[in-house]
Amino acid sequence: MNPLKATMQQAVSGMEVQSRRIGLAAENVSNADTPGYRRKLLAMEPGVMGPGESFKDMKVMLDKTEGERSYEPAHPLADADGYITASNVSLVTEMADMREANRSYEANLNSFQQARTMYQSLLDLLRR
Repeated sequence: MNPLKATMQQAVSGMEVQSRRIGLAAENVSNADTPGYRRKLLAMEPGVMGPGESFKDMKVMLDKTEGERSYEPAHPLADADGYITASNVSLVTEMADMREANRSYEANLNSFQQARTMYQSLLDLLRR
């Protein structure tokens, strides 16, 4: 397989993963005040990727950390004992995750652009 094409495909795959992470972080931030909401995480199967392969085994999982419980018996979502469970989303964590995913996305984009530039230079050389 063409190494430049493989590099471009891996960069695209990386951008897809980071885009998905940014989307989940945004969803978590928008539901931070929703009682009972559990933070969503992107889990990927570990393993070595070969040329032309992408992250196929991405799964959205729920964070098992419990949210803070408070006694509010009048709340419509209160359990039988009168407690509601807040979401387990930390805005600081989500913003840090979103920032890291954004930087990783940009790194993959730069890798893609460099491979594309090298590919174009190779084509220009072959045309001469």
